[in-house]
Amino acid sequence: MILAMAHTTRNKKALLTRIRRIAGQVAGLEKALAEDADCGEVLVQMAAAKGAMHALMMEVLVGHLDEHVVTEADEGLRRQEAQTLVALLKGFAR
Repeated sequence: MILAMAHTTRNKKALLTRIRRIAGQVAGLEKALAEDADCGEVLVQMAAAKGAMHALMMEVLVGHLDEHVVTEADEGLRRQEAQTLVALLKGFAR
C-alpha cells in the first residue's frame, strides 16, 4: 500500500531546492572528472554531494517517521510503517 506523503507535498519547494542543489553538485563533479581535476578536488565534491543527499534523505525520513509512524492512530498501520522504515534503513546501511 502506497500512502500519500503530505509532508513531501507540504515541503515540496524546500525539497526541490535541495534536489536542484544536489544536481548542481553532481554536475560540478562530472565537470571536474571530465576536465581531469585534481583528485582532492573531486573527492571534496563527492563528499559534498553525498552530504547533501544524506541531508535530503534525513529530512524526508524524519517527515515520514513523524507523519506515518508517530502520529498514526491505527496501530496496525503504524507497525507496518515502522517495519517499512526498518527495511529502508537496512538498505541505506549497505
